[in-house]
Amino acid sequence: MKHSKLDIAKHKGEVLDLIMAWKREEVPKQMELVPLAQVKAFAQLAPPALDFAAALTATPGASLIAEVKRASPSKGLIAQEWDPELIAETYARQGAAAISCLTDSRFFQGRLEYLTAIKERLRALKLSVPVLRKEFIYHEYQVYEARMAGADAILLIVGVLGDNDLRRLYHLAYDLGMQVLVEVHDEQELARALALDAHIIGVNNRNLKTFQVDIETTARLRAHIPPGKLLVGESGIRDAADVQRMAAMGCDAILVGETFCKLPQRERAAKVREFVVAGRAQAPAA
Repeated sequence: MKHSKLDIAKHKGEVLDLIMAWKREEVPKQMELVPLAQVKAFAQLAPPALDFAAALTATPGASLIAEVKRASPSKGLIAQEWDPELIAETYARQGAAAISCLTDSRFFQGRLEYLTAIKERLRALKLSVPVLRKEFIYHEYQVYEARMAGADAILLIVGVLGDNDLRRLYHLAYDLGMQVLVEVHDEQELARALALDAHIIGVNNRNLKTFQVDIETTARLRAHIPPGKLLVGESGIRDAADVQRMAAMGCDAILVGETFCKLPQRERAAKVREFVVAGRAQAPAA
């Protein structure tokens, strides 16, 4: 499973359940290796987090959150040339407002160490670009882990959390100085995010239960998001025209990974720059 894509047709409706079942095995094992108290102590030593929301709104239009992504359950191996630090540096130098780093090992071939290495590389180069931990978070341990690793923000997926856990983990992240991208996929999940008073709301155009993608999901939910919230459109953004569509929908930012990571390094910089320019060219809807 780790090195090949899942048969999505066979596992339709079960992919997210499979991932979360694995997380509930993985996290307790990790806690035995590195106890929570130790992770909390290391988290306190991490440099202060950068302002994720401010980075997304520093320029008009749809800013780019570029993702460091090696593989996925639906596509298998995506990045044939894998150097997460170099990929992140390319993103930052070409104008990405923030970087997302997938840290799940079993389904996405990520590692928390990649995030730490990326932060250290950017800091050494004096590139002040915040980094999001993209993970299937359900336990406080993972939030402290993120801060320990240097994350500036974390992802919380409404569809895998009850209201109490969602609220508890959201406020814990902010207490630690990080910010939260709260991800939704439908009207019910959006209502829960708004009840939380989430500031940064991500609309995933990919249904994580079926992995079907519909870019109009963002447009549909946009109408229900009140002013003052930051909207991030996620998944299915493949070219400059898609970027402009998302900006026209009113997205403050877009999150793109596969489109960049599947490219050879020599082509990646130009594609990232193309998306950055496309996002700024289209002013958000009023």
